[in-house]
Amino acid sequence: MRLRHPLSALLAILLATALHAEEAKPVDNTPKLAYGLMLKQGDKVLFAPCRDRSYANFDDVSTDQGVTRVLDEMGLGAGKRLYVELLGVLENGTLRASGFNMVRVEGRCQMPGGKEESWRAAGNDPAWALAAGGEHVQLLRYGKPEVVLPYAEFKAEGNVRRYEAGKEGNKLAVRLEKTLCRDTAANAVFAWSATVDLNGQTLKGCAWQR
Repeated sequence: MRLRHPLSALLAILLATALHAEEAKPVDNTPKLAYGLMLKQGDKVLFAPCRDRSYANFDDVSTDQGVTRVLDEMGLGAGKRLYVELLGVLENGTLRASGFNMVRVEGRCQMPGGKEESWRAAGNDPAWALAAGGEHVQLLRYGKPEVVLPYAEFKAEGNVRRYEAGKEGNKLAVRLEKTLCRDTAANAVFAWSATVDLNGQTLKGCAWQR
């Protein structure tokens, strides 16, 4: 009895089916945060993802080359190694960046906050830090007791994010605005500025997504 389809024909059918399924799979071009180190070698700008020995080429697709301007401002063109969190799409060995979250000179890799953290913010004079996500919003101030309030998703109003809550005599209001924010003490630049009001005391600083 002869087989109706020789083995080679069956393999060709299976291969064609697999290729068709791969082509039919939708491509996710939604920009996501990419964490890693950025360095310049000659005319090439390279991105090295955190915890990965590979490299990717860098393509700035942001409006008016805004990402490149920030990178150059922080010393990329002068040979400095930068820790970056860029919003983009990594495809075929190229990171196409449309925005940024943080750029820090000689910074170390920081992994995403996951379900426990959505935002961080910090400032100087006086020193303070805020972490928001999971179940709590925690505010730390130098020489002051910490303030912990229940977390709720920050309300979006265009380029602004807001949070307000009160508990045990504390009233906290947080306003984040998507505008360039420089922290010279940290040698970093962030995509968001932060204004925090606690019981009438206003704190200013920078913010970044986690």
